Amino acid sequence: MIKKKVINPNRIRRIDGGFSFIPHRFLTDGFVSSLDQKELLVYFFLVLVSDRYGLSFYSYDAICSLLELSVDEYLAARDGLIKKDLIAFDGTLFQVLELPKKPTGHSRPTQGPALIAQLIRKSLQEDTGGR
Repeated sequence: MIKKKVINPNRIRRIDGGFSFIPHRFLTDGFVSSLDQKELLVYFFLVLVSDRYGLSFYSYDAICSLLELSVDEYLAARDGLIKKDLIAFDGTLFQVLELPKKPTGHSRPTQGPALIAQLIRKSLQEDTGGR
């Protein structure tokens, strides 16, 4: 087993001001691999800007501008996250939901370094149009 030690004790992360977290099972239970690149981007953004109840109220134009997404890309990602039961949206307010028991949609239960390599390959394919 790998023994971990803090590399830089002066820079240990802590929660100051805002409140954002992603449960470890987002990775280990396959949620990360069930999302496409745009869904991941929007999900991580909503987690980052939400309060302790998962609530945020960014408008679609602000989200599109900050994430450099077209309206169609944003709508597809938002609707995909709603369909996969990861967020709720009432037309104005977002809520990042507690993770469901299992991911919905297309999921590949890959973990660790293989998952990171898979995500990088997927991202490169999407950026180059699959070339």
